[in-house]
Amino acid sequence: MSLAASRILIIGGGFSGMAAAIELRKHGAEVDLVEIDPDWRNYGAGISLGGATLRAFRQLGVLDEFLQHGAASDGVQLRLPHGQPIGELPTPRIAGPDVPGGGAIMRPVLARILADATRASGTVVRLGTTFTAITQDADGVDVSFTDGQRRRYDLVIGADGLYSKVREAVLPDAPKPQYSGQAVWRAVLPRPDELKTITMWMGGAVKPGVNPVSADELYVFVTEHRPTNDFVEPATFADTLKALLAPFPDPLLQGLRAQITPDSQIVYRPLEGLLVRGDWYRGRVVLIGDTVHATTPHMASGACIGIEDALVLADELARHGSVAASLAAFQARRFERCRLVVDNSARLGQIEMEGGSKEEHGQIMRETLMALAQPI
Repeated sequence: MSLAASRILIIGGGFSGMAAAIELRKHGAEVDLVEIDPDWRNYGAGISLGGATLRAFRQLGVLDEFLQHGAASDGVQLRLPHGQPIGELPTPRIAGPDVPGGGAIMRPVLARILADATRASGTVVRLGTTFTAITQDADGVDVSFTDGQRRRYDLVIGADGLYSKVREAVLPDAPKPQYSGQAVWRAVLPRPDELKTITMWMGGAVKPGVNPVSADELYVFVTEHRPTNDFVEPATFADTLKALLAPFPDPLLQGLRAQITPDSQIVYRPLEGLLVRGDWYRGRVVLIGDTVHATTPHMASGACIGIEDALVLADELARHGSVAASLAAFQARRFERCRLVVDNSARLGQIEMEGGSKEEHGQIMRETLMALAQPI
């Protein structure tokens, strides 16, 4: 199948960039991927993934690897602070009847799976390299690189994340990332036998949860209201996280809290969001993933919608005879779905910070899960 662009550069080796490389190689494109980090590292603890992400993994051909190294389960258990169950959010098995409706995995493990698949696809990966200049005309894009090379492409894909340099270069008037007023803590702990699926505790501005990431590990995540985005000293991470969990008497959560130490791979991250409401492309340069729609993690769908971007972009390049038509169709197909995730996740954060309606919170989560279950 011919593509509207046959020689393609991807700038950024995160999840969406790697997914784009894998999928475009299936369609026969020549793909270069440049990543500024010479070690191609991915930091972080666990990452929760919904059924739509697992469906995307199946299309990419990495689902079996995920199931082998991560954890998959059905439903989201909701509890009050003392541990009383108050309900369950269903997670439809949209990746197939044989695949649970959600799951989680360690971020570095998922990055390794996708990196191995990217290299196996035949993508030319150049690490420790990024662009210095992008110039384009009607027929192609000339890119200069930090290693002194200069190459010409039919299409350039910017997948370099929330603080994208490609976005600055081609969409200089795009909005900047905005701090949400919340921060999230994550830590990795041994998984107790009784924990089978993602579990969250409701009831205040602090919202903890746990999710298995493998057969023997889980990660704890805690969202808290922090009115200002101040630096937090890493030496205080363990004590601060334990203090945030102290008001939740549930024995399960307190048992986990007692195991938190400075060696628990604790990660602290202020939550920022971004949505470019105008075009996501200029000429033959297009942006995907967090470069144009970075979401807070309230729906566990940031990686999902970035990976979906990659699948849809490859599909539209195969459907149309020109880059211009392909990119217009790509954005038309993606914008509303991504907007829904970004805006609904932001609203969930507002409800948590304001002590708002639990009914509205639950309704938004259910409606967003149902929307994500729809085909892309």
